[in-house]
Amino acid sequence: MRQYVWIAFAAFTFLVHPLVSFSQTVEPNPSVFKNNQNFQRSQSAVVQITSKAIEDAPSARTLGKMRQGSGVVIDSDGLILTIGYLILETEQIEIRTQQKTYPAQVVAYDQATGFGLIKSLIPLQGIEPVKLGKTVDQKIDEMLLVVSAGDSSFSGPTKLKDIRAFTGYWEYHLDSAIYTSPPVVNHSGAGLFNLQGDLIGIGSLFMQDVMPPDHPASLAGNMFVPVELLAPIFKEMLTTGMGPNSRRPWLGINAVERQGRIQIVRVTPESPAQLAGIKPGQWLLGLNGQPVESLAAFYKKLWALPIQTGNLSITIFDGRDINQIPVSVIDRSTTIKKPAGV
Repeated sequence: MRQYVWIAFAAFTFLVHPLVSFSQTVEPNPSVFKNNQNFQRSQSAVVQITSKAIEDAPSARTLGKMRQGSGVVIDSDGLILTIGYLILETEQIEIRTQQKTYPAQVVAYDQATGFGLIKSLIPLQGIEPVKLGKTVDQKIDEMLLVVSAGDSSFSGPTKLKDIRAFTGYWEYHLDSAIYTSPPVVNHSGAGLFNLQGDLIGIGSLFMQDVMPPDHPASLAGNMFVPVELLAPIFKEMLTTGMGPNSRRPWLGINAVERQGRIQIVRVTPESPAQLAGIKPGQWLLGLNGQPVESLAAFYKKLWALPIQTGNLSITIFDGRDINQIPVSVIDRSTTIKKPAGV
């Protein structure tokens, strides 16, 4: 499995990896973006987001107490689409446009896609919302535009390198994700736009290699969450504050695939996994008596279980013995802290 750098859940400490070489990247020609009204509108719709974690929020241990990134205005009411880790368990949210600073509030966070929605508390001025596009209309090596906001704002070209599944070691999986190169450091919540100026992705990660697993070359780049994942869950996010797949079993482990097996590398404090005695370094072999061949397969089997299950059984190898460990089934959404009054 190609190695990647997980930015969000490492407190942003890997924003620039010292071993990444950019000499292999092929710089796209930026001239296509000049004097293009579509891209000018796209740039003005990307805003800076600054948020502060709720007091004693568990996510502050890995994401930091103060967070900053970007978001994209997607409707005339000031609704902004961003990446969820910027606003997870936060309050005192502020957005900054090219002209003004506005207070904002969290509208929704979807655990399954990683999307976050926030809204300005004051009507936004001088911003035209963007249109949402689809990755199905894009071709490999097609030129795209990345726009981020803030002190390290960036607006420039990149290229589509692949569209494939992504599995993160923090109990996260997408059946389809967008991979681009050259990379953008200030990627968190950045907007990815096609040549028509439509938003097709929201920035999530910096990666050491975005090329397909069977490709002989490697390229540093970014992973973006496709915006077409928003449409099926949008109404429920606005109504309930989360997507329909956010309510699912959660263990509280970080795991990676090594030599065809799944190894646990971190256990979240006070999580079901820790309370059950699961520890970093152990190998995860099965779920409810059934073997698991990959991390993605394990996640899908886990999430398919009803939250009302009560307990599940994890097969663990600790280096000496294989044991069946009972773990309580907990709905992740119930453990997330919310601002007072929400």
